[in-house]
Amino acid sequence: MNTGKVTLVSAGPGDLDLLTFRAAKAIAAGDVLLIDDLVNEEITTLKSAHARVVKVGKRGGCKSTPQAFIQRLMRRYALQGKHVVRIKGGDALLFGRAGEEIADLRHAGIAVEIVNGISSGFAAAAALGVSLTHRDHCQGVIFVTAHLRDNTEPDWAALAATGMTLAIYMGASRIDSISEALSRTLTPDTPAAVVQWAGTSREKRLCATLGDIAACAAEQHVASPAVILVGGAIGEAMAQVSARSEPMLQRLSA
Repeated sequence: MNTGKVTLVSAGPGDLDLLTFRAAKAIAAGDVLLIDDLVNEEITTLKSAHARVVKVGKRGGCKSTPQAFIQRLMRRYALQGKHVVRIKGGDALLFGRAGEEIADLRHAGIAVEIVNGISSGFAAAAALGVSLTHRDHCQGVIFVTAHLRDNTEPDWAALAATGMTLAIYMGASRIDSISEALSRTLTPDTPAAVVQWAGTSREKRLCATLGDIAACAAEQHVASPAVILVGGAIGEAMAQVSARSEPMLQRLSA
C-alpha cells in the first residue's frame, strides 16, 4: 500500500466564511479528519461521506489529548495510505505545534502539505476595527505566547521596549501578571484590549488601558480563549469607542 499524506489545515478563528477555498477542498478530500477543540464543529459539514472524524482537543487549563498521541495517529493513518487532514484553529503555523508535527511526519517519510489561514490575532484586530501596524504608532507586531514550555513567562520588558504592537496569546489567566510586567516599561495609559472568542458568534471585546485592562477583564468575566492586544495602534479602537460614546465592552451577535 502506498503511503498517504497529511494536510495541516488552518480553520481560522471560527466563522466558516473565513476559511480559504483551499482549506475547504482539503477537508472535502480527507479520509481522516483530526480536529482541534477550538475549531467550529460545523466544519465537518464540508467533509466527504466516507471521512472519519477524530476529535483531538488541546486547550490550556483543560484535559487535552497528548501531543505524542496525535502524532502517532497521523503517522498510523498516513502509513495506511490515507489522506489525513489535521484541522487546527486559527493558523496552523502559529502556536499550533505544527513544527513538531511536521518534523515527526517527515522523519517517518510522510508527505506534509500546509494550508494557511487567519489567526485569532488578526481576527481580534478586525473585530476592534484597527490595524496591528500603524505608521503613527509602530512599525511592526509581535505575536507571543504568554507562557513558555516550562510554564515561565516571556521577557515582557524586552518585548515592551520594542515599541511594537503585542498580540498575546493564551494569556487570559495571567492578565494580571502580564499587565503588571508590561507596566514596568510602558506607561499605564498605553492602549490595551482583550478579545475573547475572536471571529465567532460568541465574540466579546474589551478596550481599556494597560493599567486598567486586568481589572476590567475580571469585572466582565473575560476568559480563555482570548487575545490580548497592547500598543499605540490599539488606541485607534479606543478613539472609535469614545467618539461614539459607547461602553468599553462590546459584544457582537452572529
